[in-house]
Amino acid sequence: MRIISGKYKGRRINPPKNLPVRPTTDMCKEALFNILNNNFNFSGLKILDLFSGTGSISYEFASRGSEPIISVDGDMGCVNFIKKTAKEFDFDITAIKSDVFKFLEKSKGSYDIIFADPPYDMDQKDFEKIIEIICENELLEKDGMMIIEHSKYTSLEHMENFSYAKNYGGSVFSFFEYEYDEEAETEED
Repeated sequence: MRIISGKYKGRRINPPKNLPVRPTTDMCKEALFNILNNNFNFSGLKILDLFSGTGSISYEFASRGSEPIISVDGDMGCVNFIKKTAKEFDFDITAIKSDVFKFLEKSKGSYDIIFADPPYDMDQKDFEKIIEIICENELLEKDGMMIIEHSKYTSLEHMENFSYAKNYGGSVFSFFEYEYDEEAETEED
């Protein structure tokens, strides 16, 4: 696994073989960040990386200057690896061992970008639940974006705030953006 861009472009990261992960491929990661480059200046963005696994996506954001970054995973081996790597590279990444759903229910923060890469075989209802909790708890900033990585057999286009999807082989990135009522905001001012 390597960091594809930013301050640490080209640096290799070698996670232990025994972690229960399916890392996002370099091709998919590159495609994702090409899309994000057109929408964001990464410097100072608050990032939430759910089901973070080896931390690959968190490292990409950190290499581009995003901070702070919260990485949440249920596996202690993954969390320890992210902590070790963040310290080695001096990244502002906080790795938290937690069930993602419990973390989202309790979270009081809001983020510019929320990325979730759940297990592809997770139940459709659970994919939908991630989106629902994030929207209900207003965890995404006004101009923020939520990206869910999933297999081509999962469909999220029917969900509220769905914007578009991009397919890369067997992987799909579904993008979500809040639609704010500009008139209601103007009346409140």
